[in-house]
Amino acid sequence: MRITKAVIPAAGLGTRVLPATKNMPKEMYPIVDKPTIQFIVEEAVAAGITDILIITNRGKGLMEDHFDASPELESLLEKSGKTEFLETVRNISNLANISFIRQKEMKGLGHAVLKAKSFVGNEPFAVMYGVITGKVPAIKQLIDHYGEYGEGVVGVKKVDAKDIHKYGSLKVEHMHDNIFACTDMKEKPQTPEEVLSLYSILDRCVLPAEIFGILENTKPGIGGEIQLTDAMREIAITKGMTAVEFEGKRYDMGNKFGILQAQIEIGLEHPETKDFLKDYINNLAKTL
Repeated sequence: MRITKAVIPAAGLGTRVLPATKNMPKEMYPIVDKPTIQFIVEEAVAAGITDILIITNRGKGLMEDHFDASPELESLLEKSGKTEFLETVRNISNLANISFIRQKEMKGLGHAVLKAKSFVGNEPFAVMYGVITGKVPAIKQLIDHYGEYGEGVVGVKKVDAKDIHKYGSLKVEHMHDNIFACTDMKEKPQTPEEVLSLYSILDRCVLPAEIFGILENTKPGIGGEIQLTDAMREIAITKGMTAVEFEGKRYDMGNKFGILQAQIEIGLEHPETKDFLKDYINNLAKTL
């Protein structure tokens, strides 16, 4: 099935990386020479998605400006003969049909996704947040298996037992290759008895439009927020879902170490920085 719409929740306050996020959205934090949000959008586009809705909140207008045309800058680059930079800037505003809507109250991920109801209509759609790099776009790996074992697909990885309480725990049955059937979920299990497995949803899913009707009736859960996991659980236990252990490296851009990891590892792949950074790290390592 062709999935053409994606929703990117980007309304979080980024409190774990203050003070950098006091006036700058964490989604605009640069990784080498691109803001975080652009990595997510480019992944969606590479997977064939043409229409993207970014959920923001007050004070995040920088994201809208980033994906808008910039006539003054484009004119300056054109007059200066900097054609490579000019093409780069123009390409950003032409990546996809990108819309924005605000989440006026911070009521959780489920509440944010619900804001996309009119944008999505009756089509299945992708939900994407966080940076994942790899040869094949992570969201495409999910799209390729949409509906294989029930309604919807979640992208999963195993997490350490000591960290499972920070994520959601899934009841899964291995079916083939890196594909599992998912029949239950528990958001942020607080006791060993609540842990269904060490497989957790990490930043990617593809959902049927019926999730909106479920979200409208989902009561606040962990943290007093409307949890997307609680709504997806209704689908998992009634119709089942597919879980894809996606290939790729996921970076947690919500904490300081995750940001440093992304800067270093993506910097080691970037053609303009990889050689300089490799030499710098080798020399630095000798002093540690």
